[in-house]
Amino acid sequence: MKDPVTTITGITYDRESIERWLFTGGNTTCPVTKQPLPKDSDLTPNHTLRRLIQAWCTENASHGVDRIPTPKPCLDKAYVLKLIKNLSHHKLQIKTLTQMELLAAESERNKKCMVQAGLPKAMLVFIVSCFENGQVSGIEEALSILCLIKIPGGESREFLCQNDKIIESLTWVLGCKMENSATVKSHAVSVLRILLEDASSGVLERLKPEFFERIVGVLREKITQQGIKSALEVLLYACPLGRNRKMMVQSGAVFELIELELGSPERRTTELNLGVLSHLCCCAEGRAQFLSHGGGIAVVAMRILRVSPAVDDPAILILSSICKFSGTSMVIKEMVDVKAVSKLCVLLQADCAPYLKDKAKEILRSHFDEWKNFPCNFSSLSCLLEYKVSS
Repeated sequence: MKDPVTTITGITYDRESIERWLFTGGNTTCPVTKQPLPKDSDLTPNHTLRRLIQAWCTENASHGVDRIPTPKPCLDKAYVLKLIKNLSHHKLQIKTLTQMELLAAESERNKKCMVQAGLPKAMLVFIVSCFENGQVSGIEEALSILCLIKIPGGESREFLCQNDKIIESLTWVLGCKMENSATVKSHAVSVLRILLEDASSGVLERLKPEFFERIVGVLREKITQQGIKSALEVLLYACPLGRNRKMMVQSGAVFELIELELGSPERRTTELNLGVLSHLCCCAEGRAQFLSHGGGIAVVAMRILRVSPAVDDPAILILSSICKFSGTSMVIKEMVDVKAVSKLCVLLQADCAPYLKDKAKEILRSHFDEWKNFPCNFSSLSCLLEYKVSS
């Protein structure tokens, strides 16, 4: 232990460990007694135990034991408010932001104190101010702070209602050229993800073409894994509105999503990726862009039954939309060539959700007369004939 504290249950823990248990782990009970331990409960410094630990360290210094330092005083709300006030002085901004970033990275308790003092809103206001003044200095630190302390879920909707320039400002950041550009963009799109997760339909309806161009740009540049996943989640949140899907397609989203998937990303990325693609293939423009890419049908068929159930659902929906609305003779032949038809037959015999099997049967029924004339492997042909007889 470096900073022993006693909880209201009477058990002493190291401050860093118990704060991580409460704030990061989301636990609400004492690890030892299992009694209720609210996140806002007091953690009382155990000075006696700390002095004993320090004395023991001193006695064993000859054995290479370093003496633990006396803990710094806990961060309080008044000091955070003072730092926020310093942001209004241009000459103090970078120094203040750097200090805030260090404090946020220091402990979970500091993060909690900063959130309670209103720092998330102050950082967003600062970024808006930078946007209005064309200032890039301080943006990297402000975004880093927001990613460290996290914007409380219930407050993000309120922030967007109070300031309609927040989304526009973060969109601007994604287009700025600055040092550590990949990190800055990754943090900016992560903040956008948090803000849009709980955004009202009114906010989603006001998203502009430039916004989607910047988000698609993040996918194209492949800045960081976290940045890619955040960008995909942003697109997924905006997908329910038809106007947004149209703007995504116009921004080249379908092509970039297929290219991303051809790179064999990790499981969660594939789940998000195909989720967005399934929405975009609901519109004619999206299907046209999907089919214009030579690897679209092949990569979607390849993912079925090979990643997770969360991938099978959108993958089947994509093939269903393509067959139902864009099932030209060329598309029908391509589905045979890339073994999409074979994969649908395999799915009928797999252990998966009944509704997925029904959807696969629907696809097979829709073009049975064309597919039966193609040379294919025996098992697929048997599957088609068996299905035709049973239907």
